[in-house]
Amino acid sequence: MGFLGFIKGFSSVYRAKPRIRAYPSFCQHGHCYIQCRTFSHFKDHDDSVLPVLIVGAGPVGLVLSILLTKLGIKCSVLEKGKSFSHHPQAHFINNRSMEVFHKLDGLAEEIQRSQPPVDLWRKFVYCTSLTGPVLGSVDHMQPQDFEKVVSPVCVAHFSQYKLIRLLLKKLEDLNFLICKPEGLNDEPFRGGELLMGHECVKINATGQSVNVTASHLKEGKYTERNISCNILVGTDGAASTIRKLAGIELRGEKDLQKLVSVHFLSRDLGQYLLNERPGMLFFIFNTEAIGVLVAHDLKQGEFVLQMPFYPPQQSLDDFSPETCKQLILKLVGQELSDIDVIDIKPWVMHAEVAEKFVSCDNRIILAGDAAHRFPPAGGFGMNTGIQDAHNLAWKIAAFVKGIAPSSILHTYETERRPIAIFNTALSVQNFRAAMAVPATLGLDPTIANSVHQTITDGIGSILPSGLQRAVLDGIFTIGRAQLSEFLLNEKNLLGSSRLAKLRRLFEEGKSLQLQFPAEDLGFRYLEGALIPDSDSVRAQVPPTGRRRDYIPSSDPGSRLPHMNVRMLSNSFSEVCASFCN
Repeated sequence: MGFLGFIKGFSSVYRAKPRIRAYPSFCQHGHCYIQCRTFSHFKDHDDSVLPVLIVGAGPVGLVLSILLTKLGIKCSVLEKGKSFSHHPQAHFINNRSMEVFHKLDGLAEEIQRSQPPVDLWRKFVYCTSLTGPVLGSVDHMQPQDFEKVVSPVCVAHFSQYKLIRLLLKKLEDLNFLICKPEGLNDEPFRGGELLMGHECVKINATGQSVNVTASHLKEGKYTERNISCNILVGTDGAASTIRKLAGIELRGEKDLQKLVSVHFLSRDLGQYLLNERPGMLFFIFNTEAIGVLVAHDLKQGEFVLQMPFYPPQQSLDDFSPETCKQLILKLVGQELSDIDVIDIKPWVMHAEVAEKFVSCDNRIILAGDAAHRFPPAGGFGMNTGIQDAHNLAWKIAAFVKGIAPSSILHTYETERRPIAIFNTALSVQNFRAAMAVPATLGLDPTIANSVHQTITDGIGSILPSGLQRAVLDGIFTIGRAQLSEFLLNEKNLLGSSRLAKLRRLFEEGKSLQLQFPAEDLGFRYLEGALIPDSDSVRAQVPPTGRRRDYIPSSDPGSRLPHMNVRMLSNSFSEVCASFCN
């Protein structure tokens, strides 16, 4: 699974008998065959046909374009947005993704230099308000996390829009052009372009290529242009247009929870938390409001507040900037004079995986959120997508360069889809763990959802909408009364019992977790672009989701274990030379 080491194999053939063959010639059904159709069969001399077109310029699409370009594969990227969002979105980068970035011209090191100091984000804090009593906290970093024993790089806390800035700079260093619609002419794309404001509206896969119709606004009118490519990769997010146009269904759980995300700035709040209780996530439970505050950068005072959302009784109009300011003040517990609400977005949490990642004779491929939608618990979404791109890039390059047949592309699905399914289950498990905290405090989210469902679809549906809203608000107000200081204290028998259960939950690691080394580093491909050793068929112990279970393995399909190598003497190279002679 060492990516950049594989690049050297493109220019020469390793003749020794390999332990793992990196890209065996498999047909669609897994049977070996020898003949390898080179890419020239698919018009590789036709400048009007782009080798690879990527739709979606999020982290996954940008990482894939960087990897392909470094492998010498021409590609272009379509992005329907006219500019990049500044909504922070994903922010946790796990070990394996940082290892990928470590090999991208020092990107991991740039992230580590730019991120907040670890001591400002290593904890999750549970409280009744940001200035009120702390119910408990969990430190997600241990001394061994900094010793770089299992990985050459550490995890990171770095907002998605900041990551995109760094990725764009890497692309520009590779001579990619960032183009606006008004600056384009009608010449065919030759690779190396990122086209903003272009939305894919139609695709048509033929025997030789994929024809893409993209729409963009130019001089006040929508204009369509056609792009032909040999491989189309959809990295266009959870609502993927490519997935829908290709007719690929999602499988899993829908509508786990609806939330409103409020992006705001407050240097006063950031300074307070810096001094009093630094952390990454703040779970706030009080009688007036409930929410999870994500501290993207305490020094800059940049936050995202996530709050439960119950339509149709509630609408987005109920979350105006002024209303959100008042909710923030209730959760903070004191006045703030500098709250600046930047953006308010509703979103729905799903746990779904596409029924297939590769279709249309291996010509249309899904990666990232287009292929899988996870709950945010544990940060699996962006990280799984980055590793999708890492797995896919060398396979596309092998095919385009004529080293492997098109069936190499199907091994991407064979390897990555089981990982996506497992990570979906793990993220749901972690989400359930997060819900265990309010349930322990007497606020079981499953009961709240059942009440909402009854009002929406059950007996409450006969009530006028205004009365439905009043009933829902009344029930939730009664529920939040469980969090009053009168009940939730050590002198109250019920409150004391609940607080004791909460402490055990944290001590036993049964609340929301942040790091999963056994899954981030210890996953294994059991089949795909590899040939297993005959002696490595022993049963695989399934990871448990507990954070310290990672055991390095050199079995085929596993990540090669990390090891620091130190020079023992200055004459080491001479000894090696003598030995080789």
